[in-house]
Amino acid sequence: MKIRKAFGSTIAVSLLAMSLAACSNPALEAPSANSSSGKLPASCSTDKPTIGVALPNTINPYYVAMQDSFKKHGEELGYDVKVAIANDSDSTQLSQVDSFIQQGVCAVALNAVNSGPGAASVKALNAAGIPVFTVNVIISPDDLKTQNASFVQYVGADQIAGGTQMGAQVLKDLGADAKIVAGIIGNPDQIPTNQRDQGFKDALSKNSNASTVQTVNGKIDPSVSLQVTGDLLQGNPQINVLFADAGPHAVGALQAVAQQGKADKVKVYAFCAADQKLTSTYAACAAQEPAKYAQIVLDNMKKHLAGQSVEKEVLEPLKVFVDGQTPGQGEVG
Repeated sequence: MKIRKAFGSTIAVSLLAMSLAACSNPALEAPSANSSSGKLPASCSTDKPTIGVALPNTINPYYVAMQDSFKKHGEELGYDVKVAIANDSDSTQLSQVDSFIQQGVCAVALNAVNSGPGAASVKALNAAGIPVFTVNVIISPDDLKTQNASFVQYVGADQIAGGTQMGAQVLKDLGADAKIVAGIIGNPDQIPTNQRDQGFKDALSKNSNASTVQTVNGKIDPSVSLQVTGDLLQGNPQINVLFADAGPHAVGALQAVAQQGKADKVKVYAFCAADQKLTSTYAACAAQEPAKYAQIVLDNMKKHLAGQSVEKEVLEPLKVFVDGQTPGQGEVG
């Protein structure tokens, strides 16, 4: 809830709060103005500012690692971190963001459920004068423009580069001129997964004998990915490469390949499934580091709240794992 006071009393209270914060608040070193209201929420001046973190789910190991990191590093920085899990519902996430607003949180880290609807959450936070940092899922620029909304910073993997790395690995493994027929298990509702797919296809395009027959929607769900990959393989028996652009997609794709007895005929390249060893079938994966992204968000949030400038976008490189290797804990797609 936004508190309104008379102009004169606001100045006096603000000056007192700023003085106390500089002495006792480990999370906030100096006052800063946000773009919406010209001042920070009052809760930023408390001894332990509350930070809201909005995540899609905790079924995906990716978000478990991110949640744990937000809590741990937030505590280290002197924040009280409140995490809301949307269970993959855009409307639920928007309600949770509204709850953060009613609580008067200092700032919010938003990992949107989906790229388009996420703009409504950003707009709501803007209207409340609460700084918002986005992570992992890119908010649709068109929807942000329509809503006249903006965020402080985006942090995530270099998605295009990750897809490109996997496409390049296919050509390295199978040959620069090999006959390649690829299918993609993706999620067209997400900008990051679409970027991964585009990077993969662009890399394959360097081989004139390579083609992509179809992209199916795995909905970031292993069971859905299993079903749609099975249908994809049955409908396109010539496929010899699958690109799974998220960890849960990789799990379903590998199950489908095994069920159809095609482990020696189809190679899977992916954004890494959690803690799964690479094999001759599961040939390579690109790993994100969600725990690291959470740390970057919180570190840059602290800088912003202290009046320092931060980059609009932070893109982190991905690690590549190949046959015989196993991604470490928290190195997932």
